[in-house]
Amino acid sequence: MTLKTVGLIVCAVLAYLIFQQEVKLRDAKLNRAQLASIRFGPNPEQQATRTPAFAYKNHTVTPLARFNIRARVMSAEAYRLDRGAQVSPIDLALAWGRLAEKGNYTRIEVSQSGRWFYTRWAGAPPLPLQEIELSAANMHMIPANEAVERTLKRVSRHDMVRLKGFLVAVNSPDGWEWRSSLSRSDTGDGACELVFVEAVEIEAD
Repeated sequence: MTLKTVGLIVCAVLAYLIFQQEVKLRDAKLNRAQLASIRFGPNPEQQATRTPAFAYKNHTVTPLARFNIRARVMSAEAYRLDRGAQVSPIDLALAWGRLAEKGNYTRIEVSQSGRWFYTRWAGAPPLPLQEIELSAANMHMIPANEAVERTLKRVSRHDMVRLKGFLVAVNSPDGWEWRSSLSRSDTGDGACELVFVEAVEIEAD
């Protein structure tokens, strides 16, 4: 390999890295603009909506409630092969309230599989069990656009994120349906939130 070839490769890599950074900054700017007017509270915020159903990737998305949340990411898991991946490529296991504090969520080991999330800890739990159950959820994320999807795929454990969108039901022409929970206190099958994400921001450390 000649020095000229090496130089071309280095230039190509640098150009790619610069491009990726520009895309990241542009995505952040677009998302931040949509979130600027929202005052996020310590708990998820849900409001009734009359927003009509709309088409999305050969599916029908029906908004069930307006949904805003600021939360700590305990885990993130990408999905590519299951039925839901056609609309939701990533799940986030989120914590809010006292559970989002570093001294609490870091004592919990979190794993995700099959669109569920699982928790365990050594010794006594960091908070009362009921508070943990009411302060965490596995949420299926449906990105509204490519900028949102790119940002969601950059999310990782320990990040604090803010997002706005809708809790939704999704239907396909073949009869398949996926419906969000509308409660933070339910457990078991059907208890996860299905979130159509209009904007998301990863807060700076």
